[in-house]
Amino acid sequence: MTAPMSPPTRNAAAELPLTGERTVPGIPEENYWFRRHEAAYLALIGHCRGASVVEAGCGEGYGADLVAGVARVVVGLDYDPLTVAHVAAHYPGVTAVRGNLATLPLADAAVDVAVNLQVIEHLWDQPGFLAECLRVLRPGGLLLVSTPNRITFSPGRDTPLNPFHTRELAAGELTELLVAAGFTVREMLGLHHGPALRALDAAHGGSVIDAQVALAVAGRAWPADLRRDIAGVRAGDFEIHGDRVDESLDLIAVADRR
Repeated sequence: MTAPMSPPTRNAAAELPLTGERTVPGIPEENYWFRRHEAAYLALIGHCRGASVVEAGCGEGYGADLVAGVARVVVGLDYDPLTVAHVAAHYPGVTAVRGNLATLPLADAAVDVAVNLQVIEHLWDQPGFLAECLRVLRPGGLLLVSTPNRITFSPGRDTPLNPFHTRELAAGELTELLVAAGFTVREMLGLHHGPALRALDAAHGGSVIDAQVALAVAGRAWPADLRRDIAGVRAGDFEIHGDRVDESLDLIAVADRR
C-alpha cells in the first residue's frame, strides 16, 4: 500500500477558497476531514495500479496525485476553473481537465478506472453521472465510489444537513443506484473510527465530529486540546471493512462495469 501523505508543507487554502464544499490539505482545523478522505484513497489505490484513471471531481488534487503514484495515467476532472488551474500547477503527474460531470469529456471505453470519492452526494443527476462512468469505462473496468453514509451523516432526515449535498445515500440505496446503472457491486465497505479516534470521541463529549461542527456553527475559536487532537489525526486512525456497514461514517464501493 502507498504510504500516507506527509503533513503538507504548503497551505492549499491560500490558493483555493475554503468554501465547505471540499477539503484541502494543510489546515489544522480541516485535518480530520482531510485524513478521513485520504484513508479512502489509500484503501482503494491498489485498484489503480498500472491503470488509466479518471478522477471525476478531483477537487484540490491531493487524491489524484496519490493515485498518480501507482497509475499509468491520471486525468483529474473538475468543473471549477480555479481548481483545475491549481491542480495543473501543483500536481504535474495529473492531467488536469475542466469538464462537467454530467457529460464526461472522454471517449467511450477510454479508461480502466473511474474514481469518484466524496462527490456523488453533490450531484443532482446521480443516475446520469453513473451512466457516463459506465460509458467511459472499458469492459471489466472499475468504478470506485465513496460517499457519506446518510444513516449516520444526516440521521433521521430526508434533507442532507450539509447544504452542498443534494442527495445522500445509505448502503442499500447506493447499491441499488449502481446496479440500476449497469454495474456489479464487488465490495460495499464502511469507514469507521479506529481505537485512537474512539478515544478522542470519549475525550470530546462523545463525538469528536460533533465537537468540531459545534464550534464551526457557533463561529467560536478552537480550544487548544481539540486543535492538538485534530492536528494529530492520521489516515491510519480510520478502519475500513465490510462489517456493520450501516453504522459506518462513509460508504466505499467497488463496482465492475458489466
